Amino acid sequence: QVLLSVSVGIAVCPSTGASVDQLLMNADTALYRAKEGGRNTFRLYEPAMDIRIAERRLLEQDLRTALAGEQLTVWYQPIFDSTTSEISGFEALVRWTDSKRGYISPEEFISVAEESGLIVRLGEWVMQTACTEAMRWPEWLRLSVNLSPKQFLEPDLSGQIASILASTGLAAERLTVEVTEGVLIDNSDRALSVISSLKQQGIRVALDDFGTGYSSLRYLRRFPFDIIKIDRSFIRSLSDDKGSQAIVQAILTLGRSFKLKVIAEGVETQPQLEWLRSAGCSEVQGFLLGRPMPCQSVRAFLQPAAIPKERAHQA
Repeated sequence: QVLLSVSVGIAVCPSTGASVDQLLMNADTALYRAKEGGRNTFRLYEPAMDIRIAERRLLEQDLRTALAGEQLTVWYQPIFDSTTSEISGFEALVRWTDSKRGYISPEEFISVAEESGLIVRLGEWVMQTACTEAMRWPEWLRLSVNLSPKQFLEPDLSGQIASILASTGLAAERLTVEVTEGVLIDNSDRALSVISSLKQQGIRVALDDFGTGYSSLRYLRRFPFDIIKIDRSFIRSLSDDKGSQAIVQAILTLGRSFKLKVIAEGVETQPQLEWLRSAGCSEVQGFLLGRPMPCQSVRAFLQPAAIPKERAHQA
């Protein structure tokens, strides 16, 4: 089975271009916006798009500067064991505060990094930084790092990660890498090889945003994942929506059947947490339990006195 998507940019003659070259350039600009909007869609060229494209190119230049300097940081969101109420690890999340622009949201600069090809360098930097900083934590805490599709399909990803682990001293068993379903669709054979290679090192592999794709169950049967992470869209309405409850319960049942750990993302309310705990969800993370924090705040967060009662006793 092959799943295809298409993005289309449209320029109309003569209203948005009189020459072939101008029409092609404007259609390409519209195509850029179509891809930016989530792909599998189309956009008609508008003059205002040129301004947006110019802004994105400037942002790309600034991101290159940030990668070469010290404007990027890694923040960590705690993940809790829902049975023991203990912190089991942290997920690494990249943050960018530009000297001129101020805080720039990941939603904005990650897409620029992907389109420009900078995402591989960015991903390597996050992996190196996160593994280095995780060595300051108690050794029982795990580290989870997201891999972009381009980084995941790098020719020697397994070797690159092995080199980072060797240079930082972080045990492979403490590292989990997260991938999304998109990387599996068009490159299933390559993905299987990469996942198997990572697992041979002792690294765990998680399927992120589970339940949002078309073939999630098929992927569980073929790929040797260790963890599935329930997409936050199902958690958002969990406490009062029967449909979301049925989906999450089905995912939890699948997890048990395949002997996988299941993590729920985006837990923001007490009713959500209580429902997940009663349903047997392995681990949880979200703003209710702990927001992303810089490395220097992790040790303080681990102190019992620094964790609010609802985190320490109800998480």
